[in-house]
Amino acid sequence: MRSFTYERARTPADAAAAALRNPDTKFIAGGTNLLDLMKLEIETPAHLIDVNGLALDKIEPTSEGGLRIGALVRNTDLAADSRVRRDYGVLSRALLAGASGQLRNKATTAGNLLQRTRCPYFYDTNQPCNKRRPGSGCAAIGGFSRQHAVLGASEACIATHPSDMAVGMRALDATVETVRPDGATRTIPIAEFYRLPGDTPHIETTLQPGELITAVTLPKPVGGRQVYRKVRDRASYAFALVSVAAIVQRDGTGRVALGGVAHKPWRVEAAEAAMPRGAKAVAAQLLADAKPTRENTFKLSLAERTLGAVLTEAKG
Repeated sequence: MRSFTYERARTPADAAAAALRNPDTKFIAGGTNLLDLMKLEIETPAHLIDVNGLALDKIEPTSEGGLRIGALVRNTDLAADSRVRRDYGVLSRALLAGASGQLRNKATTAGNLLQRTRCPYFYDTNQPCNKRRPGSGCAAIGGFSRQHAVLGASEACIATHPSDMAVGMRALDATVETVRPDGATRTIPIAEFYRLPGDTPHIETTLQPGELITAVTLPKPVGGRQVYRKVRDRASYAFALVSVAAIVQRDGTGRVALGGVAHKPWRVEAAEAAMPRGAKAVAAQLLADAKPTRENTFKLSLAERTLGAVLTEAKG
């Protein structure tokens, strides 16, 4: 690990301003992903800003009937909150499907959203990776690609986003709140938060330099049966090959988001009109633009089967 300087932020705006002054800066809270990347010298920040003291660790009701989740709320606390379990079950289940109990005790809401891909070529600094070193190439294309994206990929990157929580939040239409270095705040719908790789896979979100996540807001509960199912190579401490977050109403309508298949949580709202007709009809639209490799074509049938199992469970 390379040497770095360190400071504790006093306010969210101060943290954002300090990050802008030094572009080679990272925010740190739980550090469950960042510290690993620093040890491997994939991330080499010259300066760390500790945001743990910013009092962003509350879960509070909003005037619209939803919940505002502070950026520093730990994954364990969020999954266990009685309001989340009652009204946003898909989120609680998605969180509990992720990582391990020890990691969930440290990992934060904002950090979970911002965690980086677990593509093995990204982690191997001897391999070319446009996400790690822009312009160097993508070793995953033409390499071992079983875990990689079948949707939204590009000629520069076929990595997937690893977060389970983000998939649940995409199904719930969450909103990300931020503060900029000048103190101005803004809200970003989670549908617009993540970027597809295109020619710049190293730019993963729509956050601006120095911008700090302060909270995630969930809208008023939509009800329905909420299910999250994750298919992976082992029962725990593994990332999704395919995951499905679904909210199904009594009349069969609802929402569906997929994980493990793209650079971001994958949701196609137009496909949800087909939910009363069953999984095949929904999957046909969700996966219409899929471009799998020879080694991950199985993800298409796996996604359809998992969606079918989830819809069956949700319908009782």
